[in-house]
Amino acid sequence: MIALAETSPDATLAAAADLARAIVLELADATDVGKHLGCEAEGERIASHLFACTSPGYAGWRWSVTLTRSADSTDATVNEVVLIPGTEAIVAPPWVPYTERLQPGDLSPGDLLPVADEDPRLVPTYSFGDDPLDADAKAQVRQVAQDLGLGRVRTLSPEGLDMAAERWYSGDGGPESPLAKSAPDSCWSCGFLVRVAGHLSGTFGVCANGNANDDGRIVSLDHGCGAHSEVKLARKQQPIPVPDHVFDTLTDDEFDSL
Repeated sequence: MIALAETSPDATLAAAADLARAIVLELADATDVGKHLGCEAEGERIASHLFACTSPGYAGWRWSVTLTRSADSTDATVNEVVLIPGTEAIVAPPWVPYTERLQPGDLSPGDLLPVADEDPRLVPTYSFGDDPLDADAKAQVRQVAQDLGLGRVRTLSPEGLDMAAERWYSGDGGPESPLAKSAPDSCWSCGFLVRVAGHLSGTFGVCANGNANDDGRIVSLDHGCGAHSEVKLARKQQPIPVPDHVFDTLTDDEFDSL
């Protein structure tokens, strides 16, 4: 409904409840129209009468009949009739675009996921690069690349970088995962950590330990696991050494005659 322009409905329109019910009955069965729930002002000489909807499956919904009249007339005119949800009505969840519903792993071989031209995660490469050059050198390189059509068309924007960093840091490769909380040390001191370049180099790296759960994945520098390159087993954790073989030197070996 539109915002209320006045606290109480127009008196003439408020008295037209019978007219409003008659209009609803032209559109619905009498068994689907319940008691009158009141009249609400919608604006100057505009008011809506509400009736309970008793149709199965529409619990909490209401019939709304909006009436209006001109300033020089006392005759109510029907503006619209709609079925609207009340506070206890069961309604469909808000629609979410498919691009926001996708989760990692949803794409199958052959599926395509185009990126919108105005995706806030990306900006033209010449406007925000990810190389470590100083400002003047960046400007020169970008201008040459733009003129020659070299390099990537777009790169991650600051917003895109922040979104990726938050997603990775709060995920399984971050410091709050159960694996990291029980780790003896952090990834920053692990020999299997491969450093990444660019804006996220101070926070993330890639695990290169083929025996670790995170092999080939982005991990935060304060992540960790039990496969750290410098981990040592405590004495009680070390396997029990196997004793040497015992040779029997007292019993003669008997061999069958050839």
